[in-house]
Amino acid sequence: MSDVDTTTPVVRLDPEAADHHGEAERMRQLGPVVRVVLPGEVTAWAVTTHELVAELVAHPAVSKDWRNWTAIQRGEVTDEWPLIGMIKVTNMVTSDGANHQRLRRPLTRTFTRGRVEELRPRITAIVSELLDGLGDQAGPDGAVDLRQHYAYPIPMAVICELVGVPEPWRAHLRTLVDSIFRTNTTSEEVVRTQRERHELLANLVELRRREPGEDLTSALIAINDSEPERLTDEELVDTLWLLLTAGHETTLSLITNGVRALLTHPEQRKAVLDGDHDWAAVVEEVLRWDAPIGNFPARYPLTDITLGGVTIPRGEAILAPYSGVGRDVAQHGADATAFDVTREPTRHLAFGGGPHFCLGAHLARLEATTALHALFDRYPQLELACDPADLAPVPSLFSNSAATLPVRLG
Repeated sequence: MSDVDTTTPVVRLDPEAADHHGEAERMRQLGPVVRVVLPGEVTAWAVTTHELVAELVAHPAVSKDWRNWTAIQRGEVTDEWPLIGMIKVTNMVTSDGANHQRLRRPLTRTFTRGRVEELRPRITAIVSELLDGLGDQAGPDGAVDLRQHYAYPIPMAVICELVGVPEPWRAHLRTLVDSIFRTNTTSEEVVRTQRERHELLANLVELRRREPGEDLTSALIAINDSEPERLTDEELVDTLWLLLTAGHETTLSLITNGVRALLTHPEQRKAVLDGDHDWAAVVEEVLRWDAPIGNFPARYPLTDITLGGVTIPRGEAILAPYSGVGRDVAQHGADATAFDVTREPTRHLAFGGGPHFCLGAHLARLEATTALHALFDRYPQLELACDPADLAPVPSLFSNSAATLPVRLG
């Protein structure tokens, strides 16, 4: 940590995320900018308000390229660091300017809104099939883990079919994604996960070169082979990794958080089921109130910058707490901590902002809206099978959700 500023409060972030929103609120109370300690005693900064996160994600002097992080340049952060899998990748999320456009362009040509809309019947079919078998997943106590048996398989099936991942590979893929997002992993697991995810995706590229199909991997390969500024093998593999991780982890948490919110707010649930408000409004309120992405890494100033009256030195990492700022009263009103599907919509940052705004936002909204509507239509008496306080979180600084969601179908 630079010694340029020694007055800014320091917060040690909990890698188990035991009190995610409480931690975000405590940081906001400490000030608009805080210094944070990450696992492995790695230090960074975090901005705590909606206004500053919006400024940060569009700041022209702030880079997304991990190569600009002085801690990596000095060897203080290595490939064994527990969080390295979310930092050290080479795709459009970790690039700037013209290079960002070069890496984003193939996806904007293939992962279009029209292509997503074409998935609507398939998403509906997947949801219906899962609902048909949901009762068979009940344990001895009659409870069904809705995260495992509903919220997870929907986006996993959709994104794997879209990208072209063979069904037998998907269980291993899920294990790798879980490992990447967790922040309580060991160095050995980090190294193994990085190696195995590279192997899996390199094998996928090789497979789709031999056996092209109507999937995004095949389309990206075809576009890449015709482009003068081709993606390298590493860039192609890491672009596929981005699609697969962002394409199901965030939607998995969004569906889980949506069900949890409605089951713990019966008056809101009644208003929706009575037809007073549509499901799109529900999804937007969940995105604001309990966004699936927690502390999103990372941005690196290319020169000393001042945010919220605090000078952040060049090359130091800054986190954007997307879910935390969803409850910022300065942006969302005095009742920002309340879940309320009737509120007038305000801009949230659940999908980021600026040039790196999430390309898959429309797909996530479509899947979540379809999944929530169909679930409560099929099981209007759905209820939690435990005390809400007993819902343990995913142990992650990055994912904001419950690790399990036991329910009784009614």
